[in-house]
Amino acid sequence: MLLGREFVAYLSRHLVQRMTPQVIESADPVSAADFIAQVIEEELAVEDRLNEEVRELLSQYRRREGVSYQEMFRRIKNTLISQRKVIRASGRDTGDHMKLSRDKINDISHKMVAAIRKARQFRLKKDPNEARLEIVKNMTELLAIEERVDRAARTKIRSQKKEIPEGTEEWDLLHRRYYAEELKKLGIDLSR
Repeated sequence: MLLGREFVAYLSRHLVQRMTPQVIESADPVSAADFIAQVIEEELAVEDRLNEEVRELLSQYRRREGVSYQEMFRRIKNTLISQRKVIRASGRDTGDHMKLSRDKINDISHKMVAAIRKARQFRLKKDPNEARLEIVKNMTELLAIEERVDRAARTKIRSQKKEIPEGTEEWDLLHRRYYAEELKKLGIDLSR
């Protein structure tokens, strides 16, 4: 998943916190945050399942004339995305600097408002489109912070004396450590 579960939980808690009581009303903010986290996770899992399906299709793949595995993966994924009308989650694939594309944030906001309107633990206090725009604004702000934290952690890893390839266990450990340090500098605790 593009965003860690801890960050999704943090994001949903802060969405509820920032939007209560002006935009939404909820008797139980904890269950409301869990509900919103579930909507976000389900939406992000769509592309994860698509990637897994592409990997499965390519498991029988044998190197063909001049086409690499990565190129075939990209072609098949693009074909499935257009056939199924899936909105790309990754902003980097579409030129956005954040992990989630603007289109995906908008898509999630539409699905979140629809889910909130159906849920019994919520009550919208504003027009659905105003609530959706508020969700987009808040998500974008929080994701911009996350992007700066991630970029700072990656910069710290690149500044090591030896080169540490991304995807290795050492890289992952350092990234988690530096990521947590950068969050702490901003006063963000993902566990709360």
